[in-house]
Amino acid sequence: MSTADLQKQLQHTADELVESGAERGLQIAVYRHGELVADVAAGVADPATGREVRPDTPFYNFSIGKGATATLAHVCAEKGLFSYDTPVAELWPEFAAHGKERVTVRHALSHSAGVPGIPSATTHAELCDWDTMCAALADAEPWWEAGTAVGYHAFTFGFLVGEIVRRATGRELSEVLRTELTGPLGIADELYLGMPEAEHGRLARLEESPARAASFDLDAIPDDLPMFKAAPKHLFPGAEFGNRTDILAADIPAGAKTSARAIARVYAAVLGEVDGVRLLSQDRTREATAPAASGTDRLMGNESSWALGYALGLPDGTATPTVLGMGGVGGSWAGADTATGTTWAVTKNALGDLSTVARVTEAVRNSA
Repeated sequence: MSTADLQKQLQHTADELVESGAERGLQIAVYRHGELVADVAAGVADPATGREVRPDTPFYNFSIGKGATATLAHVCAEKGLFSYDTPVAELWPEFAAHGKERVTVRHALSHSAGVPGIPSATTHAELCDWDTMCAALADAEPWWEAGTAVGYHAFTFGFLVGEIVRRATGRELSEVLRTELTGPLGIADELYLGMPEAEHGRLARLEESPARAASFDLDAIPDDLPMFKAAPKHLFPGAEFGNRTDILAADIPAGAKTSARAIARVYAAVLGEVDGVRLLSQDRTREATAPAASGTDRLMGNESSWALGYALGLPDGTATPTVLGMGGVGGSWAGADTATGTTWAVTKNALGDLSTVARVTEAVRNSA
């Protein structure tokens, strides 16, 4: 399929989804071998004002941002600031508490470090305070011995990997992101961890889709589920959480505020050169995207497989070793297929299921 045909097909898909009411506003972006081949926007970013979605509109789509945080760690490793087998405590001595001295950067990136939980009484204000969260993580007792199991580190992945980067560079994480990743890639105004409040008016406004609101009752879910021991229910990342000014402004690197084309560009830069910029060597790319840990997730109960910072498999969980990426609460996804050199992303503001991502993924993979 030609580039023009793919752009046309995906724009038609996006428009149809908005017109049907299945989506409020969304973006779709596709890169192939470092070239942007589709850049789609449709619908409304803010229903209150009628502001339309543009290709550069940032969305807070939660955990798809883990891919950017992981990539930033790979950039630092490429610069020789640490290796994947460096003990975290070598960079962050306080982290060695309670027997965590053997946890490595590799464990942190592959959700096998054994520290998936934040304190159950954590407030929104504390979640937004970097030093508070890192102190709690340093003092955490491991749930399992590092490397012996996997379990989704929902919030702690960001603070763990982020503090590794901060300690190694001596700079605040958002600054490192801008100077080492988003600046070189030309996306500093489309991808943020902590987004300055003055820029919040550019964001898409999140909402719960009618279908999700009707079928998903958070109060009905038992409080003692392992996933709520890791990420307390009162901090569940729904639309209300994702529209909070304090959450949007804070460095919480388990998520990011991004356009589809910006996060797809990050994955393109993981695979190779983008507009003359190469962030990682071929050897680094191979190691970063290779299987690193797998097993039954201790928190979610599903079978999972991880590269270094990226989930392996299609968005629906189907095992596909050449596909890697990260999904976000509410049905967003961004990732890559190393076999075809293709990267793609879907960002959306009506939080729902993965049906839109599945439809886009099928079209993108069939076009390769």
